[in-house]
Amino acid sequence: MANGTSVPMQTPRHLPVMWKEVMDGLHVKPDGRYLDGTFGRGGHARGLLEALGPDGHLLLMDKDPEAIAHAREHFAGDARVALYHGSFAEMAGWPEAQCGLDGVLFDLGVSSPQLDVAERGFSFRQDGPLDMRMDTTRGQSAADWLAQASEKDIAEVLWLYGEEKASRKIARVLVAKRAETPFTRTAQLAECIAGVVGRFDAKIHPATRSFQAIRIFINRELDDLQTGLQAAHDLLKPGGRLAVISFHSLEDRIVKQFIARHAKAPAGNRRMPEAPAFRASLKDVGGAAKAEAAEVAANPRARSAVLRVAEKAGAP
Repeated sequence: MANGTSVPMQTPRHLPVMWKEVMDGLHVKPDGRYLDGTFGRGGHARGLLEALGPDGHLLLMDKDPEAIAHAREHFAGDARVALYHGSFAEMAGWPEAQCGLDGVLFDLGVSSPQLDVAERGFSFRQDGPLDMRMDTTRGQSAADWLAQASEKDIAEVLWLYGEEKASRKIARVLVAKRAETPFTRTAQLAECIAGVVGRFDAKIHPATRSFQAIRIFINRELDDLQTGLQAAHDLLKPGGRLAVISFHSLEDRIVKQFIARHAKAPAGNRRMPEAPAFRASLKDVGGAAKAEAAEVAANPRARSAVLRVAEKAGAP
């Protein structure tokens, strides 16, 4: 736990996606213990701290070392705050979280600072090194992976994580092109993919799905989400809330199915032996929520956001 006195926090001028809905969904108790597993630049964290009293606790996690540096600079003076550099999939091993949690927040996907800085390699609209790692201190970069992955593996990643219909054709061209010149820049990769896919959909860049797929694979995002959801479920106290914002169907499907699996009894099968009585451990709170029109108009990124909230079963 950081040393120091409580620092009054102000509502951020640029609110993060679905800020009010997240605060309402988490139903923050002044003396509660909450975990923000995707700190980013602290928009939601500020809201949580404003709602917490002097006996509350806020645990902040992020894979991105730059996000943690920002948290340390702006939040470490508050004695209620603890920091952890790593994925929310690791929360079960963090002693600060093992005390039990009253709320957990995941704001999935890439943060605006990551997209806006070309050197991070996430954007196909800005030229930069082909990195794509959320945690730049470990793991394989996108350039390193593309340099040695097989055509089959590349095609599978593009299809599974990007639902890219031209995955096989793109993979074949990438492997042929890298034999001439290794892929080291985002613009180089985006141009190559665009040359294969063409511009059949004017609404999105032809490299959108491929960049998404490679990023998800490099950062193990869906695997981490599965692990993180289970860890959050296990660490939440009765009455505690889980709030997850997702930005594409693969993430939202995982969250939806996870909540349903713990909230609803599985369908029976009269040909099978009678299953043990089902006891729900989560309650779905409100289903899938979308950003309001005014927020989407002010922040187009909110258009694809889906918020799901679940509550741990049992008397608080």
